[in-house]
Amino acid sequence: MNSHRFSRLALAIIALVLGFSNAAFAGPPLICHAIEIGPAKTLPWVDLNYRKGSGSYDLDNLTRDTLAILDSNAPILVQMETLRRATIYARQDKQVAKQLLVQLHVRAERSDAKPDALFDFGYLAEAYKQWMMGNGESNPARGVDGYGWAKRAIAQKGSDPQMEFGAAMITLAGPESEHKHHVEQAMAGAKADPLLAQNLASNFRKQTMASLLNEGEPKQ
Repeated sequence: MNSHRFSRLALAIIALVLGFSNAAFAGPPLICHAIEIGPAKTLPWVDLNYRKGSGSYDLDNLTRDTLAILDSNAPILVQMETLRRATIYARQDKQVAKQLLVQLHVRAERSDAKPDALFDFGYLAEAYKQWMMGNGESNPARGVDGYGWAKRAIAQKGSDPQMEFGAAMITLAGPESEHKHHVEQAMAGAKADPLLAQNLASNFRKQTMASLLNEGEPKQ
């Protein structure tokens, strides 16, 4: 009898552990899915368990370092990965997080702002919303329509496949019609963009990004 109880308990523990593993693996896509950027320069690597003071990176340099990369005419994929890492760092310091968002907003509001600047601000806002929600954490991007900024960027630049990919990731949970359009544009553009094609073929949530984007988030 005791052996049966032990077996059931062991199975329950295994199921619980696997459940937590799946939940962690299926985290927010703008944060948990690293973007392939080849040999391009971005912020130092940071994992999701980063805590302030646990690494050698000085958070006081985050805004300066992020802007330097974004202003270097880096491809959109590099900008996306830079903003992903910046968000993970920024979560550890409310003032740094706010400073970075404010500076990207100022950059996007300039009269001579390039479409990339609008996209960067919108993408960072949406990344913040995915990574700083809950647990009473202060989110400086609350109320910011990041997707709206990304759409403005695409409209001004013309259909940039890498931007479309970013917009498709932002709209994974909807709106469905616009998400589908972004996916189609990204897929079409990937035929002439090997790095974008590599990202679409990369794995996340036990499937390729292309499959995930095509299927969208499951309806609640």
